[in-house]
Amino acid sequence: MFQSFDNLGVQRPTTRPEWMALLARAPQSLLDGALPQQVSTAPQWLRKPEAGLMMVQGRAGGTGERFNLGEITVTRCALRLAGADAHAPVGVAYVLGRNHRQAQLAATADALLQDPTQRDALEDKLLKPLREHLQQQQALRHERALTTKVDFLTVAREAGSADDEGDEA
Repeated sequence: MFQSFDNLGVQRPTTRPEWMALLARAPQSLLDGALPQQVSTAPQWLRKPEAGLMMVQGRAGGTGERFNLGEITVTRCALRLAGADAHAPVGVAYVLGRNHRQAQLAATADALLQDPTQRDALEDKLLKPLREHLQQQQALRHERALTTKVDFLTVAREAGSADDEGDEA
């Protein structure tokens, strides 16, 4: 899903809720490519990756009353980077599915992004390509949806013209 904060404003730093939403939707391949040296050592686990179920709610028409749509599988974890002291930032991640490695990489990225000295480098190396990837995925979904679009006015015209031809004979 494409969120409004996926389009970064001019010179506006990414906030933690925004980067966590991006990391939750990040494919493992992008995370692996951006964090190779940081994930080579084992983290200090506060909560090892574990899969569970989460209830998803919907709204009729997007604005109506909430209703339980169903359950989805989610993997979550919390960690501190290896060698970090007790006051180091905690990286947290929730990702769809059962991919423990993806959750670990997202939590590692969260912990690294909390460090102001590494944030700018990770913004360029991880978050910017991730935004571009998500925008490409949104464009592909939009193109696929357009192939199913029905123009009812055109259908009505074509149906009307076929009836008119039959009346002339």
